[in-house]
Amino acid sequence: MPLSFQDFATQLEYGALPDTVLTTLRRSFADTLGVAAIGSTTQMADIALKSAQMLFGVTSAGRARALLSGQGLSPAGAAMAGAFAVDSIDAHDGTSPCKGHAGSAVFPALLAVADALSDLGRPLDGSQFAEALAIAYEVSYRAGLAQHATCADYHTSGAWTAVGVAAATARLLGCDAGQIRQAAGIAEYHGPRSQMMRCIDHPTMVRDGVGWGAPTGVSAAYMAQLGFTGAPALTCESEDTAPFWADLGQGWRLVEDTHYKPYPCCRWAHPAIDAAAELMLAHALTADQITGVEIRTFHNATRLAGHTPETPDEFAYSIAFPVAAQIVRGQIGAAEMTPKALRDPAILRLSKATQLIDDEHFTAISVGKRWAQVSFILTDGRWLSSEPRTPRGDTDNPLSDAELSQKFHRFADPVLGPARATEMEALALRFDQLDQSDFARLLDLCLTVPGPDDQA
Repeated sequence: MPLSFQDFATQLEYGALPDTVLTTLRRSFADTLGVAAIGSTTQMADIALKSAQMLFGVTSAGRARALLSGQGLSPAGAAMAGAFAVDSIDAHDGTSPCKGHAGSAVFPALLAVADALSDLGRPLDGSQFAEALAIAYEVSYRAGLAQHATCADYHTSGAWTAVGVAAATARLLGCDAGQIRQAAGIAEYHGPRSQMMRCIDHPTMVRDGVGWGAPTGVSAAYMAQLGFTGAPALTCESEDTAPFWADLGQGWRLVEDTHYKPYPCCRWAHPAIDAAAELMLAHALTADQITGVEIRTFHNATRLAGHTPETPDEFAYSIAFPVAAQIVRGQIGAAEMTPKALRDPAILRLSKATQLIDDEHFTAISVGKRWAQVSFILTDGRWLSSEPRTPRGDTDNPLSDAELSQKFHRFADPVLGPARATEMEALALRFDQLDQSDFARLLDLCLTVPGPDDQA
């Protein structure tokens, strides 16, 4: 008999986690914290934190500090504020087969719960946190695959990460298998079944749904602990989703499917950005030599459009503007999302001169992968075309540890200060080996406001 998800969540022990799982979790921890650092400076994060303070104050569940704010909230409130903060910068880890992201919900939620438990005198060590992370990622990914296979609408990541967060939070709370099953059912039922393409077509701060998926999962676990019922979670238990759970505890979707993003925008734009960068380098081009750009890609990517984004949200769900930014500036980072960059005439010239081609072949093969091909029209009349490609950062074309570290410091150093960022990265990359004292130090680094000493 296949292992049930509730038994998996109850029985998983740190010693059973393969090195590949731990490596992925360490990389995701550091990567997410870098994104959280720059995300904490956004208007979206500020509004979410103020909303959480208004709606989700400290309760008997313990005081949980929201990411990089020090603000005391309930566990659900801190999960909400943190998830919106991470999701405000579209550079966190993802899973192409699920067409979404887990880390942006999982880390804010579980850090909040860990902090609340510590406040109640039940501190965790790194190995316990690793168990919870592994449960949250694995259950989330499998629930996401099941949901996409059985639901007609394309739902945001918040819909299925709520299930994984619930299972992992229930584990941290000491729930038994039956309570974990109920928690997943509550979370799935109440989770945000938000339509992703609605935000693609009309980009706003609602983003990928994790801002409500994370607190939904946390709340579900606390409710299940008290006896609230909600099973079954159909993504975990229905007969037609059984194939997605058949190898649970043996295979690891989080290792096979987790990708990392070099650019802070939708993953669907990344193969075109990489192709443009490749063409610029191969032909030693400058932006003023290019009069037009053609991007052939899969259908959903063409709906990103975004020739003239006016907000960071519109930038995140665009493709023409980020490609133009890569051509003009040779990079896409936090600086390319600023109001000044969004009005850059050199970038806008090329963005407006970009044509998106809905390619049936790329649509057909963009299942678990994302394909694009870019062509430049030059001032001398020549056309230069890239080879069709998938993006950097997938498991078959991974970012190196050095590239991920550079990305982390590019985002974190200006916000946290180099010294604090360096300590945070070092602890995150061995978080599972930390004792209670050192893990408490990591929590403090993750959950408090940087001070003047950090900038020294």
